[in-house]
Amino acid sequence: MGATEPLRGDPGTADGVASRPGGLLDVLSVAAVLVDAEGRIDLWSPQAEMLFGYTAEEALGRYAGGLLIDKDHLDAVLPLFAQVMQDGRSWAGVFPVRHKDGSTRTVEFRTMRLQDAQRDYWALGLATDQVTLRHVERSLALSAQLVSQSPIGLGMLDTDLRYISVNPAEERMNGVPAAEHIGRHVHEVLPFLDESFEDTMREVLASGKPIVDQYTVGRTAADPDNDHAWSISFYRLESPNGKVLGVATSSVDVTDRHHAVEEQRRTALTLQHSLLPHPPPQRPGLEVAFRYRPAQATIEIGGDWFDVIPLDGDKTALVVGDVMGSGVTAAAAMGQLRTATRTLADLDLPPDQVMHHLDHITEDVDTIATCVYVVFDPHAAQCHISLAGHLPPVLLRPDGTRELLDLPTGAPLGGCGISFDSASIGFTRGDQLVLYTDGLIETRDQPIDVRLDALLDVLDDPGRSLDATCDLLLHSLREDGDRDDVALLIARAGPDVDRAGRS
Repeated sequence: MGATEPLRGDPGTADGVASRPGGLLDVLSVAAVLVDAEGRIDLWSPQAEMLFGYTAEEALGRYAGGLLIDKDHLDAVLPLFAQVMQDGRSWAGVFPVRHKDGSTRTVEFRTMRLQDAQRDYWALGLATDQVTLRHVERSLALSAQLVSQSPIGLGMLDTDLRYISVNPAEERMNGVPAAEHIGRHVHEVLPFLDESFEDTMREVLASGKPIVDQYTVGRTAADPDNDHAWSISFYRLESPNGKVLGVATSSVDVTDRHHAVEEQRRTALTLQHSLLPHPPPQRPGLEVAFRYRPAQATIEIGGDWFDVIPLDGDKTALVVGDVMGSGVTAAAAMGQLRTATRTLADLDLPPDQVMHHLDHITEDVDTIATCVYVVFDPHAAQCHISLAGHLPPVLLRPDGTRELLDLPTGAPLGGCGISFDSASIGFTRGDQLVLYTDGLIETRDQPIDVRLDALLDVLDDPGRSLDATCDLLLHSLREDGDRDDVALLIARAGPDVDRAGRS
């Protein structure tokens, strides 16, 4: 309210809550002058001293006309004063006032008649500097025009999240007349909004920190049969003196962009799925399960891949990789690397040599990728593993012990020219190897070590089927709205190759 807050508490109490300066009345510095029926000044506010230059001691008891009005204008002012005192009709207007320093200032006046308990009449004059008033009026007019003409939907809600006002663009977006917004809760006007939006606005009210570009898809009364997409931002409203008034929303209809992104997403997904392998055949001495999950966010389609490649001598290559970036470009680069990996695998090269050649190929396709390449030899009961900047595989033993393999991490693929290493581990019946991309475990709010421990915690039952383990990992570690793909591959050593051949 500017100078003071409303009284609170018991109506019988006189407890008021003072606010800080900075309200509209403070900006205008409205002066108050009370004049008796004869025209003498009886009350003089501090703002009057600021506006006219005279102290209360200098002004009280003097005729207002003689103190403030030049003789040239006095004949015009006195009849106006007499009219107000005679018929009680208020008068508003502008006329020049003489300042104590001798200068003349144009002042906006509002004059009204008052009556006291003795039925005597008084004149109350409220005055402010015209230049200041016009500046405020122009600012308000400009603000009103910007709001009314903006193509962005703008809404203002109070601290109970009930609408105070909306502009025409918001009215059109919501399909609800402006008058039917006022006083109604946001969910009454827009029932399609998820409850998290109310939580978001409460957070903005509490913290004062804006939340920008929150994406939502839904329907309004403007077009109830079709989905639309909006980018909505939230800001806390405060008065000049810091009082929290409510929250403002700005909404941009991004339906066309949403459709274009969805089409791009479908194209990228189609390309990705065409490049990923079909369910791999069971390999000698090896049971395999896998999952691929695209990003749940609308536009983030990445370049994760996995593969199971038959090799000579009953050996099997297991591959999981992650191309940096998103969209069709990342999916296409993933396809090139997958094809190159299969070609190199046919040469029966050690894993570190495969990585060496993939590093040069990745440089040629102008991308960066991480990768883990494993060769399983059922006759030797061993896995030979090489990493290129990838997260470590998990080894799960039949007795329930599990560990993140301590292997040389290596550099990501991309032409760094750094040599790669291979390591060998025993891999006997019942052992499981879990390969995955970072989308399975990485989050924005938890350290990677915490997430790797969570991965190990989920792998608590070596007797669980591999498909059930894949589903459990995705359910336990993935969150709604994750913005990264996941490729997951689990291999378990089965009977030795001779027994497998006889079965």
